[in-house]
Amino acid sequence: MSRVAVVGAGIAGLAAAHALATGEHPTEVVLLERDDRVGGKLRTSPFAGHPAIDEGPDAFLARLPWGTGLARAVGLGEALAAPTEGLKAAVYWERLHGIPEGLFLGMPTDVMAMARSHLMTWPGKLRAATEPFRRRTSTEADSLGGYVRARFGDEVHLRLVDPLVGSIYAADTDHFSMQAVPQIAELANKERSILLAGRKMPKPASGTASAAAAGPVFYAPRGGFGQLVDAVAAAVRAAGGELRTNAGVNELTPDGRGWRVDGEAFDAVVLACPAPAAANLLRAVPTVPADAVDTLAAIPAADVVMVTMAVDKADWPEHLRPYSGYLVPKPQQRLVTAVSFGSQKWAHWADDRQVILRVSLGRDGLPVLHLSDEQLLAAAVNDVGHHLGLTVQPLHARVSRWAGAFPQYRPQHAQRIAAVLAALPGGLALAGAGYHGIGMPACIRSAQQAAAAATNWLRPV
Repeated sequence: MSRVAVVGAGIAGLAAAHALATGEHPTEVVLLERDDRVGGKLRTSPFAGHPAIDEGPDAFLARLPWGTGLARAVGLGEALAAPTEGLKAAVYWERLHGIPEGLFLGMPTDVMAMARSHLMTWPGKLRAATEPFRRRTSTEADSLGGYVRARFGDEVHLRLVDPLVGSIYAADTDHFSMQAVPQIAELANKERSILLAGRKMPKPASGTASAAAAGPVFYAPRGGFGQLVDAVAAAVRAAGGELRTNAGVNELTPDGRGWRVDGEAFDAVVLACPAPAAANLLRAVPTVPADAVDTLAAIPAADVVMVTMAVDKADWPEHLRPYSGYLVPKPQQRLVTAVSFGSQKWAHWADDRQVILRVSLGRDGLPVLHLSDEQLLAAAVNDVGHHLGLTVQPLHARVSRWAGAFPQYRPQHAQRIAAVLAALPGGLALAGAGYHGIGMPACIRSAQQAAAAATNWLRPV
């Protein structure tokens, strides 16, 4: 039986191990994790009397097949919950503004909806309304911010697109690859005008039959993402796979057609660790070009912090109860970039005593990890209080630090990664957030592709 090592037990490593261990070809899988736990950036723990509140991501896109597919494959299909229907999201610009209708990842597709919003000034609205009359904008520079500014002007970029897309990736979209947001890249390459293209897009109102048929936008396990981590790990073990924690890898060397991982023989290896860690292992492999290693080592990543707070429900204003949370555009930021009203967003977190807030701090270009936990909590309390006009007094608080949580896809990232993958010798594959997508479904897809590449190497056609 073939042996495959998977290095790194975040969701990408777990998904790769699951694909290999449960595939149609018998494979002995060994999953190696340097930490004392598996799951990586997915971590769930008790908080404020609740048994399971996520410290990292709390949702994934439901309509991408890889996240829902893995959850169902490990028996969690019935455990998936959707956010509370009917809530609004907001943007903070001197006060909270509901996000306008008719947006496509922050870009307007409905002139009248944009005109009704008080988030933008009239000069900004008029500049955006000229978009259909502008010549096609080249996408060769591969800068998301540059493209949006050219089409719609600075206000749409700063107050809509950058908060929405930037919050997903902890990114500064002026320095972020447009190809990394494929929905925008595909539309920009196909259509000259986004506003004119918006007329062709289906816009089912929430609550209509067509919206219901489309299903939820987001899902999360009711037991938190720790429930998914545990279920995938259990499925790997049940299929004969081995999970080793406190097992950091220091050396990767070729061994004929196979590989040695810290001296242990394997037929193939999937590196599902962060890109810089993969680069450190590959640097000693003589058949991997130095420029490919340097490319991986140079992929930057943003550090973030999640401050979870519980506040007394009696102090929570009625006018905030229709909201799921809000985003903070960069010109309005101090340290907080987004706030989720978690116990309003997720019905299974709700209780009669308190409101749970998840406060995101830090992004690309806004470092936060140098601050103490006390400073981070104070920043969260002060910023949220300033945004909402409240005196925030947490009943409970938790600070979760995430170093290197969000790889940053600089312009032309996809081309650089393609060159790296083409340079890898047979029997080596890469998986994870550093390459073809940062969200959980993208990481799972990357892992399944890496597992398929390893399987194909073991069984050449």
